[in-house]
Amino acid sequence: MAIIIDGKAIASEVRAEIREDVDQWVALGNAPPYLAVVLVGDNPASASYVRGKIKASQNVGIAGDTLTFDAMISEEKLLEVIEDLNSSPKVNGILVQLPLPNHINASCVIEAMDPNKDVDGLHTVNAGRLATDQTGFVPCTPAGIIELLHRSKIPTQGKHAVIIGRSNLVGRPLGNLLLQKVNNATVTICHSRTQNLPDICRQADILVAAIGLAEFVTRDMIKPGATVIDVGINRVDDPSTARGYYLTGDVDYQAATEVAGYITPVPGGVGPMTIAMLLKNTLMATKQQK
Repeated sequence: MAIIIDGKAIASEVRAEIREDVDQWVALGNAPPYLAVVLVGDNPASASYVRGKIKASQNVGIAGDTLTFDAMISEEKLLEVIEDLNSSPKVNGILVQLPLPNHINASCVIEAMDPNKDVDGLHTVNAGRLATDQTGFVPCTPAGIIELLHRSKIPTQGKHAVIIGRSNLVGRPLGNLLLQKVNNATVTICHSRTQNLPDICRQADILVAAIGLAEFVTRDMIKPGATVIDVGINRVDDPSTARGYYLTGDVDYQAATEVAGYITPVPGGVGPMTIAMLLKNTLMATKQQK
């Protein structure tokens, strides 16, 4: 049976370290780090995510606010908000909660941010820094995955990592992280057009599922003893449950535990690490701006 990688426990360790670091920072006479979260519209899932991020920030001593705007705000007005946050000396980190309404070009909004306040690591400047081994902000989910591997003492040196998914949020930045000299993995990035996908997955020492399809990765796609990182979180209708649905990842978890060496659960695996890395990025931004 696979060893379960407890993302909640590891994220708790990371948050405790950040809390200690923030306390030391403030004890030196500095203002607490400040995170501004921009929320557009009334999407319940987005609002829930934002509440979780703000609560986690407060728990480690990071100050901040949620700037909430009507779904019909114009792109021009939203860009003005971003510019105000860029120029505010009080604001150390900016996070725009995605998705944005269809009439707003999310790429334009992200590009309008000061890359040195882009704690989500989505600006093309930060993407370029990552791709060329320069210091910058790394998207939080890939950064969290690397942290999980390191703290679980799962070796990456010379290992074959297969990533299913090529998004700018997870697949591509994670591939760049694993290729860095500190990790030295051999990386294959797969996607919906990849041929012989099950065969490629079976070659993986580290298999990352980030395709957004419930239980897409089956037992026969996993190399015995491999580390399986499940990034997906999918809502599956189930009238027999009190909520009318259940959450599952991109991996057939129960079957996978019988063949994998290590595996992350859903929920409780990668998710908590994403927020922990956001806090870490915010603290890093604060120190760099000082």
